[in-house]
Formats: sequence, C-alpha cells, structure tokens
Amino acid sequence: MSALRVVVAMDSFKGSLGSAAAGAAVRLGVLDAAPGAEVRVVPLADGGEGTVEALTDGAGGEPVETDTVDALGAPLRAAYVVLPDGTAVVEAARTIGLGGLAVVDDTVPARASSAGLGRQLRQALAAGPGLVLVGLGGSATTDGGTGLLRALGADLRGGDEGNPLWSFASLDASTLPDLSRVVVLSDVTNPMTGSSGAARVFGAQKGATPAQVEHLDRMLVRWAGALAGAGRAVADLPGAGAAGGLGGAFLACGATLRPGFEEVARRSGLAEAVAGADLVLTGEGSLDHQTAMGKGPAGVARLGHDAGALVVGLGGRVDRPAPDPFDAVFAIHAEPRGLAEALDPALTGAELRATAREVVGLLVRR
Repeated sequence: MSALRVVVAMDSFKGSLGSAAAGAAVRLGVLDAAPGAEVRVVPLADGGEGTVEALTDGAGGEPVETDTVDALGAPLRAAYVVLPDGTAVVEAARTIGLGGLAVVDDTVPARASSAGLGRQLRQALAAGPGLVLVGLGGSATTDGGTGLLRALGADLRGGDEGNPLWSFASLDASTLPDLSRVVVLSDVTNPMTGSSGAARVFGAQKGATPAQVEHLDRMLVRWAGALAGAGRAVADLPGAGAAGGLGGAFLACGATLRPGFEEVARRSGLAEAVAGADLVLTGEGSLDHQTAMGKGPAGVARLGHDAGALVVGLGGRVDRPAPDPFDAVFAIHAEPRGLAEALDPALTGAELRATAREVVGLLVRR
C-alpha cells in the first residue's frame, strides 16, 4: 500500500500563529497518526499577513530594512524583501498592520493612516526597476489610501493630522511617481463604498463605532470622487475596498490588482504540490462566510478539490455547514475558551496538532 500523501497549506491564525508555525503543528499531527505519510507543508498567504513569508519560502529573498512609521505614526523599522528575480514584496501587515497596535478602540479610526506603507513603497520603487508586489491584507487603516498617496508625493489638502481621510479637502495626483509596475495583492473583493464597502464591512474590527463607520463611508464617497477626477473611477471595482480603501487608491493611480491567493499559489508551487495528494489540510483562525470572499483556504480547497483530494478545513472557529468546496471543517478547540486563551500560540499549536491527528486517524483506520 502506498504512503498517504498529504499537503498542508495553512493560512495564519491571526494574533496567534503564522502560516509556517500552523503548518508545522498540523504536520506533526499527521505524522502522529500516520508515521509513514508523505507530508508537504506549503506556506500560505492571500495578500495579508504572511505574504512575504510565503513568497520567500524555498525561493529565498534579501530583506531590505526601511525607516517608516506604523499606522498611528510611531517610528518603525520594517523590512520588505527582494526576491531572486528582482521582484520586491511589501506587506502592509508588517507596517500598518492591525496586529501592531497595542489597543484597538474608537480612538484608532481617526488616527490610523497608510502613510507608513507609502514611505516603504517609495523606497522600494526607488531601489530598483523590478516589479513591486504589495500585500494589502491586515491593515489597521480606513483612510482610502490618502496617507499612502500623500507619502508618495501627491498634493492632498486637509486632513493634516492622523487619518487624512477624516477631513480631506482636495487631491492633486499629478506629482505621484509611476505606479504601473506595482501589483497589489488583495484578499477581498469588496468595493470602496456602500453596504459592502471598506468602512461598513471592516470598520468595526478596526475600532470604529457605528457613527464613525457612517462618517468614514461618507468620506470614502467623497474620496472616490476625487480619485475619479485624478485618474480613474474605482469606487465600485472589486477589491477597491481592500485595506480600508487602499485598493481603490492604487487602482486609480495606475497599479494593477491581482487575487492575492492566486499570485502566491503560482509563485509557491501550491498547484503542483496538491497534484496527486490524497488529503489537503488547510485553514485559518475563522472559517466563515468571509473565507469564500477571496481568502486563501478557499483557494486551497478549490485546488485540492480539482486535484481529486479530500479537503479538510481546520479553524479556531467554523461556520457550518462546510462551504464548498471543503469536504469537512473542524473547529480545533476542545472546549469553550475566552479569546485571550484561544489565541495563545502554544495552545493553538497543540490543538491544531491534535485535530490533524484525529482527522488523519479516521483515514488510516478505514
């Protein structure tokens, strides 16, 4: 009998484990149940946290340290990476990420700006002529990219402190650098404004009160008009609402948007890895209705399903029934736990290992 072939492609468990650590824990669980299994772990990202890690795994890359600021303007030393083919990879989660804030409350929306990402991108553009990939997921900002464009050289009037979107007056984008070699990687397909837009869908998780959400959405409508006047109407484009509207700012100013999962999967060899697999294990902190909206685990599930493998999702919490094309989804925690305990990295790793062991045990005992 041939060895069980398993591919592990875990997204990050935000606030707890990164993709590589989660994958390593699941691998141990597979081998606990089937010591002779062939297990390949492929780091996963969809444009959010872990994108740099996923793209440099195996291929390698040269980190470039930059002086910038975080979402609230505090000085920050952050690195982007240059891949062997000369492509630079910049990750918003590393610079203006929600995970970098000590406290997320209603003081954040009016203060959080994408300027730090703009400073880092400006340095990456100046450093070489190659493609620049920008992963957008995991940002703490809902500023429509106002801070980013100002840091890149746009003349943006108003909003001189904190989040420039909060009280911006006008935009002159004629002084921006050429962004045609920038490719934005997004994990969502939301438009910039409206009921499915950046503020109303993601504002609350970034600290916004209901009143602040409405204010931000109104300002994003105004900002979308300014972007249309400066270059391109983007408000309703899929992905324009990514990272608090950063997607729209990039699209309006000449950048290209690609699904983050597809780009990472192509460059990491994930499609080749799942070919011939018996079992594909994937997952993230929460497997829910947003998973199907461009998230990495759903992309892995589609690849695994198309390859004829059994596809199982593992999450800190899960929505049931299992969404297509997952064959099954499992919540990893053995008992109800508070958020702080559930996010403990050691506990998350142990629960991932135990759940993977139980899933694989069902297969090897058939």
